[in-house]
Amino acid sequence: MTEPLRAIQISDHVFWVGAIDWAVRDFHGYLTQRGSSYNAYVILADKVTLIDTVKHSFEREMVTRIASVVDPQRIDYLISNHAELDHSGCIPQMIHKLRPERVFASTRGVAALADHFHLDEEITAVKDGESLSLGNMAVTFVETPMLHWPESMFTYLGDERVLFSNDAFGMHLASSERFADQVDDAVVECEAAKYFANILMPLSPLVTKLLHRVAKLNLDLDVIATSHGPIWRANWHKVLELYAAWAERKPANKALVVYDTMWQSTAAMAQAVCDGLISGGASAVLMPLKASHRSDVAAELLDAGALLVGSPTLNGGMLPAVADVLTYLKGLKPRNLVGAAFGSYGWGGEAVGQVEAMLKDMQVELVADSVKVKYVPNDQALGGCVALGAAVAEKLKGLGAAG
Repeated sequence: MTEPLRAIQISDHVFWVGAIDWAVRDFHGYLTQRGSSYNAYVILADKVTLIDTVKHSFEREMVTRIASVVDPQRIDYLISNHAELDHSGCIPQMIHKLRPERVFASTRGVAALADHFHLDEEITAVKDGESLSLGNMAVTFVETPMLHWPESMFTYLGDERVLFSNDAFGMHLASSERFADQVDDAVVECEAAKYFANILMPLSPLVTKLLHRVAKLNLDLDVIATSHGPIWRANWHKVLELYAAWAERKPANKALVVYDTMWQSTAAMAQAVCDGLISGGASAVLMPLKASHRSDVAAELLDAGALLVGSPTLNGGMLPAVADVLTYLKGLKPRNLVGAAFGSYGWGGEAVGQVEAMLKDMQVELVADSVKVKYVPNDQALGGCVALGAAVAEKLKGLGAAG
């Protein structure tokens, strides 16, 4: 007989009972090429407590895992750290089928769950710093507004030194391993960085404040139990260090060259810009948008000090892929960037000016005049592109960007 889906123990009385989504490839515009997981947890206290749920289509997987360690009907409390549907999607089913004594959420979480599900059952609001007795143990709630929704919060089980951090410190990664130290370090850091860049980059100042606040709380930690991806245990401090560095957004000696092209003229310009960056001593990453997803561009931008964008002109504007990526990046509010615009055109040439305007809206400091080339760039025009890249590299040096 096939072994049923089972819970995985993460501390003496805490078990992971989530679900693994091997197939998901899109998370509201974010390419999740390695899938994801929806992490829920059960605390086997006197008051058996379920921390979050999973996406509604994975209810059976979660309940089967719960049943491997405790009768689901014994769940007394349900705590919702975040109302987004990948975490709260099974709350209505859990309420109606299991009839827990009480359901808890932050004050804003109560309102958000009501707006999502229009529940008749009462949900109890908890406040920042409030503790809840589970009988032989207790949890404490830490509100984390706008990390990354207004109602988000942490739940801390001090008795077992476990922090249920919901979307903070997580990543989209489907894996049969449940702990970060069981997964290749390069994969973990790559996916954690991509997650931060696409979800939390616009909230970087709040991340910095949260890290300071967590430090002041002096929480005794063994485990950070996230809501996506593997769980942090012995190496939990690593993700805090990474978040501190990413939130600081200190310019690095790295330039990102992003472009799309119609007849390869702008592609040739992009390559020449890249050559100029490298000859000037900068690390350069060339990202043609026909082969690069917007969320991967965001991930590369996380540790870059410069952004250079190229587009030919189509119907008086940028190519759609360029407009898409710039609109996406603008919403992520990257900081401390220098950059430039370039592109080929046939008769109007409006796209380069529009790219410039978008970069300015993103508070990217334009280093030099944009380079525009009519139709096919000759050697002189390509030399201008090389010079543009070299000027950006020199600016990065002047800023003291880290190598």
